[in-house]
Amino acid sequence: MENSVPRTVEEVFSDFKSRRAALIKALTTDVEKFYQQCDPEKENLCLYGLPNETWEVNLPVEEVPPELPEPALGINFARDGMQEKDWLSLVAVHSDSWLLSVAFYFGARFGFGKSERKRLFQMINDLPTVFEVVTGAAKQTRDPPHNNSNKSKSSGKPRQPESQLKAVKVSPSKMENDSGEEEEEEEDEQGATLCGACGDNYATDEFWICCDICERWFHGKCVKITPAKAEHIKQYKCPSCSSKRAKV
Repeated sequence: MENSVPRTVEEVFSDFKSRRAALIKALTTDVEKFYQQCDPEKENLCLYGLPNETWEVNLPVEEVPPELPEPALGINFARDGMQEKDWLSLVAVHSDSWLLSVAFYFGARFGFGKSERKRLFQMINDLPTVFEVVTGAAKQTRDPPHNNSNKSKSSGKPRQPESQLKAVKVSPSKMENDSGEEEEEEEDEQGATLCGACGDNYATDEFWICCDICERWFHGKCVKITPAKAEHIKQYKCPSCSSKRAKV
């Protein structure tokens, strides 16, 4: 199943990150495709995040015991019995549990000691969980409210990452507010802005775009938007918000 089995703390963490990125993709940017594949009429299905950052919905492996810990079984059965966002949140929670079990399975298999297990957990814990990314809680936990009470409430424009994003669409309200005076651009130096798709931190050398519906930020590459394409978008809706509106 695995081409190369991770054996060091760094390799296990890299494997964890790749599987996590795949699961986040399934539950955010690829959510429509994921939803359709989880047909309740089919047999027990599992969501797998693979080390090459792709995901698949498939039947559980037949070998007993399995080579790796298995994800939650039968995620498709609950799909139509609850609100879509609640179902996605439930799958996200089980995905977090599975990611940890796979990482620490490798740790146990290759004899990680106390200090190695602690280092691995700290590296994992520095990333927001799949659940936090899917529900939007990651941004709230990593980016606490500003002390300046006159910020964002009065201007009505979404908060931007610390430096002016290259990706920023200039909304009409921003153009009206820019009458000569500098809006406070400086954001919280400590709070990190996280991509709503992959959960990684904001970096100044990357193109980002903000959803005008949920106000979450995304790497352009994660949502397939280029700077040139962004110039012609009046109101950007992320894949998650677009799919919700389509179902209404």
